[in-house]
Amino acid sequence: MISVHDRGSADAVGDLDRFRREFYDCLTARADALFDLTDAVLCADGPVRSLVELSLVGEHRRGHGALYDALACGKLDIDRLRTALAGVPLPRAADGRLVLAVDITCWLRPDAHTSPQRILCHTYGRGKDQTIMIPGWPYSMVVALESGRSSWTAPLDAVRLAPGDDAATVTAGQLRDMGRLIAAGQWQAGDAEILVVADAGYDAPRLAFLLRDLPVQVLARMRSDRVLRRAVPPRRPGTVGRPPRHGGEFVFGDLATWGEPDAATVADTRLYGTAWARAWDRLHPRLTHRSAWTAAAKVLPVIEGTVIRLEVDHLPSGATPKPVWLWWSGVDATSDDVNLLWQTFLRRFDIEHTFRLFKQTLGWTCPKIRTPQAADLWTWLILAAYTQLRLARALAADLRRPWEQPAPPQRLSPARVRRGFRHLRAKATCPAGAPKPARPGPGRPPGRRNTHPTPRYDVHIATTTNAKTSATKKTKTVNPRPRRTG
Repeated sequence: MISVHDRGSADAVGDLDRFRREFYDCLTARADALFDLTDAVLCADGPVRSLVELSLVGEHRRGHGALYDALACGKLDIDRLRTALAGVPLPRAADGRLVLAVDITCWLRPDAHTSPQRILCHTYGRGKDQTIMIPGWPYSMVVALESGRSSWTAPLDAVRLAPGDDAATVTAGQLRDMGRLIAAGQWQAGDAEILVVADAGYDAPRLAFLLRDLPVQVLARMRSDRVLRRAVPPRRPGTVGRPPRHGGEFVFGDLATWGEPDAATVADTRLYGTAWARAWDRLHPRLTHRSAWTAAAKVLPVIEGTVIRLEVDHLPSGATPKPVWLWWSGVDATSDDVNLLWQTFLRRFDIEHTFRLFKQTLGWTCPKIRTPQAADLWTWLILAAYTQLRLARALAADLRRPWEQPAPPQRLSPARVRRGFRHLRAKATCPAGAPKPARPGPGRPPGRRNTHPTPRYDVHIATTTNAKTSATKKTKTVNPRPRRTG
């Protein structure tokens, strides 16, 4: 089992130096300025609040003009950086399997009227079951998960969703780059298949269908109002007519349609109390020529899988627990498989810690960048910075605050590793060259107006379904929800 925090100090120093050199070689334009900007993100005191403040960090040896020029005119070989991220030591699950989590996080830009390719992003409101659509740039992320409770992940890829893109198709395209992992020796013939874990926002059967020719299994959560179909029962002798393609219904909200489970487990957990899991084998959705299946073949496929219903005794927050429905692309699951699958799904929420670190600590969404190309460049710089933190995990000292509890080296969070990265940087390789003395440009002469105003762009809608919904006039409900008075 390979894990970055199980390696020795000498190996960790070598891995960090090799990645820093490879990352510098991936920068094809404004390389020195971009490399210093990444080091400034890692060595800044406290969270990153703005770009211009990074130019005041000691590790950033250039002025604020070079910083903005690097983001506007710099270039990065993304394919080479993807290969470099796939080549670093990746964490594994408890059974040695490589587990990948996929999710979409949004860079909200509601006031950026001059920024193109913005999409209405789904965000949660403050009220119960309230959602707000805010313009922004959604990014699809792929990370490798660790075993056990941890806030660490290993980012592997990030792709910005363009207007009209299908999330499952984009994610499948990202996962099709598994050849990089195979070429780097992360997966070999005879190993357990790679497990891809996703949330309910993805169409799990479609994702499994798009990845059917790869050594990949899909485990995703499903909505509680879904209706699946069973396998077709054996045909009786003498029956005439066309054979059916679907069996009886399996309604998630109707107990009478479930029947006896094919596998069941009961486990005692520390945070959730008793956990009950039941599994039903060979269930599939009844597909229609709509949405992503519009351009499919005349005969739609039958995508069978295993449905798992998870119930827990209580939640750590004290809220009322609700059952969780999972869909696994494998079949003939045993009790041990069911117990391992639902525990693996709980590790998917570690990606939320990574998103929070990107936005709140490393300042991923703080810059007011205009073009989506510059946003993509800044996103990959954040991924490279986080990878350096992960490689320095075994080398960092615990520079804790007086009110914080001591933590062993293998339990340090990414934010606590970042506190000591300034001391590690002095011992690591720094391939970036020193800045050359230069004078700033004259700029626009005083008193002359701008004759080239920046064009404004409309906000795109992700799918045609959302466009039809927003175009229809909403009628006021007859019995609205009463206003809260307390």
